[in-house]
Amino acid sequence: MNLCDVRFVKKLMAKYGTGTKKGFGQNFLINPSVPEGIAEESYSYHKSKCDNKKCGVLEIGPGIGSLTNELCGCYDTVLAIEIDKTLIPILDETLSEHNNVTVINDDFLKLDLNELISKYFDGSSISVCANLPYYITTPIIMKLLESARDENGKSKLCSITVMVQKEVASRLCANETDKDYGAITASINYYGRVTHLFDVGPENFLPAPKVTSSVIRIELYDEPIYKTKSEKMLFKVIEGAFAQRRKTMVNSLSSVITNIPKSRIGEIIEKLGFDINIRGERLSIKDFCALADEFYGEIN
Repeated sequence: MNLCDVRFVKKLMAKYGTGTKKGFGQNFLINPSVPEGIAEESYSYHKSKCDNKKCGVLEIGPGIGSLTNELCGCYDTVLAIEIDKTLIPILDETLSEHNNVTVINDDFLKLDLNELISKYFDGSSISVCANLPYYITTPIIMKLLESARDENGKSKLCSITVMVQKEVASRLCANETDKDYGAITASINYYGRVTHLFDVGPENFLPAPKVTSSVIRIELYDEPIYKTKSEKMLFKVIEGAFAQRRKTMVNSLSSVITNIPKSRIGEIIEKLGFDINIRGERLSIKDFCALADEFYGEIN
């Protein structure tokens, strides 16, 4: 079956009395080269980094299974989480030839990620590969980064290869010299390195979205390359630095870090060699870690 053939997709949806749902951000791929390319990018990087003989992949939002089918041909184990219960019988049909896939009907954001990993990927190296619903892209990515870690803070994931809205991809791939650089960029840079892979135009989807998409890969560090005394303080500083983008770091941070006087915040910023009028978008994750450690030491 050709899961990227428009006529077949429409016939399949009609057979099960359902259709694409805007509320779930559903846009199904109709160009076979796209899921092939996404799966290949995910698997090739996974194999280059992980020498484990068993490799698994987690997919969030499989839809009718076009990307899932490609992943089943690459990985030893595939776990797909689909929130739309009307798509489950469709996935049962479209994935019927594969015996290495499990589909769960649930909301990924409500699931215990470490429990899933223990249950379905025991002994496997793991990557994530998905065509993410645009409306919950950031919460999904941050859950993957924050939750999939062992008791020593080491990531349980090899990489995250996802398709997102191009505008979001620009933010995720930005550095501190770019206008798109923001809190989400700095936060993700703590966990790994983001690479832009390729763009996907609206014509590759059913229905066609109004925006261009991009496929990116987050190449996760085994553990953060810049150490910090307190991750809680680090992310508080990052959030505060971008809370009021038009204001200087001193003014923006003083509204979040209320237990350190504003004047002292300015002194600490200058102590680290930054201009007193610097804004958050000019600081790298290394800079944020250094700043967070100073604030943490000031309080504790």
